[in-house]
Amino acid sequence: MMKRFNSTWFVPAAMFLLILTQTSTFSQSPLDPDAEVEQIADQIQQPEGPVWKDGIGLLFSDIRGDKIYRWTPDNGKEVYLDPSHNTNGLTYDLQGRLVAGQMGLRRVVRFEEDGTQISLADQYDGKKLNSPNDLVVKSDGAVFFTDPDFNIPWGESKELSFNGIYRIGPSGALQLLESSLTLPNGICFSPDESKLYVNDSQAHKIYEWDVVDDSTITNKQLLYTIPVNGYADGMKIDENGNIYCTCSSAVWVISPSGELLGKIDLPSNVSASNCAWGETDNKTLFITAGNSVYRVRPLVSAVGDRGSISPMDFQLFQNYPNPFNPSTMIRFNLNSMEIVTLKIYNSRGEVAETLVRDKLPAGQYQIHWSATHLSSGLYIYSLKAGNFHDSRKMIFQN
Repeated sequence: MMKRFNSTWFVPAAMFLLILTQTSTFSQSPLDPDAEVEQIADQIQQPEGPVWKDGIGLLFSDIRGDKIYRWTPDNGKEVYLDPSHNTNGLTYDLQGRLVAGQMGLRRVVRFEEDGTQISLADQYDGKKLNSPNDLVVKSDGAVFFTDPDFNIPWGESKELSFNGIYRIGPSGALQLLESSLTLPNGICFSPDESKLYVNDSQAHKIYEWDVVDDSTITNKQLLYTIPVNGYADGMKIDENGNIYCTCSSAVWVISPSGELLGKIDLPSNVSASNCAWGETDNKTLFITAGNSVYRVRPLVSAVGDRGSISPMDFQLFQNYPNPFNPSTMIRFNLNSMEIVTLKIYNSRGEVAETLVRDKLPAGQYQIHWSATHLSSGLYIYSLKAGNFHDSRKMIFQN
């Protein structure tokens, strides 16, 4: 959203029930054309930054209202934090603490369990940040965030000559990654964290970079230009690497190769600002737009534990979501019948759990794993199938 947060107007949103639409020319769309978009909260001055956590529910910012709201199916919308100092993007770190772009104080902030607010970054090269906007936490604990300048508080001036993309390392060091975008806004990683995606808001373009050694980005490429007037805003990704980018009155779904797969239409008079996956199975997409929050289950239902189409090769996919709390999905492909073992190891190399030990036919498999009985931390999942062996890391944050 582009308007400054000290504006006081708002228009109560009407109740809408809309049909999810997909572009018919794209046969590989992951979207369910029968899914419904439901308004779950309204009368919000400027909703932004939704994030879900089991046990908490959905949190989202109200930038102009200077609050963070909480929404749950049982209690609906209620105030969670007042004042919020005009938070925008929200996420959780690996310890489950809330992290936010706090535009009113021009910083990235972490909220401790006792309510204390810890500034993670507020200056670069001795100058105030512009207006930290959206952010994402990597599996090593680093925080990547965007810092455009369209929400600098009234009466304050811009001190930096650019609008940046930054990384706060696990040690707390602030690193400028990129300064070439006019208004960097929405940000997310590919599921395996090998790619970083950021949109240039006013140009409604999505760019991608290769992530090198977990700490730098290189090889900037234009991935997709959204073909409407309007500002590209918050973005999220699904388990297959498809990008869900808010822009104008829709959420645009883009494949990792830059193909438009479809879009989720919202009321034509609202502007979508951000989105987030949530609920216990992480299949519901929450969308902030206009003066409301919506939800939809847009993905085509899974075909079961084993797909009917034989894959072309053995493959172990990155789990999703990652980091996760309390459960995640692990997927793998087999191209022939093999004796298969799938094990979870803790950071000390000890077997925490064996998920699969069986002879399985060729196919596509997905395993839901819940870590509620384990402590937070780094885990490794390892697949053996005949001569094929692969492992990947994941983070459980309780």
